[in-house]
Amino acid sequence: MVSVLCVAGTRPELIKMAPVIKAFQNYSDVDLIFIHSGQHYDANMSKIFIKELGLPSPVQNINAGSGSHAEQTARILVQCEKIYRKPDLVLSEGDTNTVLASSLAAIKLGIPYGHVEAGLRCYDRKMPEETNRVIADHNAELCFAPTERSALNLAFEGIPSERIHITGNTIVDACIQNLKIAKTKSKILQNLGVTKK
Repeated sequence: MVSVLCVAGTRPELIKMAPVIKAFQNYSDVDLIFIHSGQHYDANMSKIFIKELGLPSPVQNINAGSGSHAEQTARILVQCEKIYRKPDLVLSEGDTNTVLASSLAAIKLGIPYGHVEAGLRCYDRKMPEETNRVIADHNAELCFAPTERSALNLAFEGIPSERIHITGNTIVDACIQNLKIAKTKSKILQNLGVTKK
């Protein structure tokens, strides 16, 4: 049995990690542990997405809440260190404080870390998200790059090629998986007073 711990805490992370989490649920030899950091804590930013995307309930919510980048990252880091019970792999996606903290906790505890959406760069170090994604990538044993360009970014930063895997962007998978749901629930044509075609 392989133990995989997925950490998400914001609306975009939930949406983009949903296909990954669902894929793991198809394997009987994978023990999936889903943790919510609580970085986005409003029900309309987290709980509704967990329900609508058909995700399992998180085994724990860190309830990070608001605060400065340092405060929020520190709260998540401290709790991740307590929660991680030697999984075989920790995964997170994106460039948030949740990603930074979850990657730091994993590497400091000697647990392999995988970064989904690795290698994306805006080349503006004044943006906290750029710092988060760069550090997460350099902490990662597995960098799941969505494009060839993002894989090249990682290579140019000195990340060994055996750690880089071009996988495509999980947002595409999320859109495809949720297309049926959107078709049955959407009332956009009715709200706009138009008909098909």
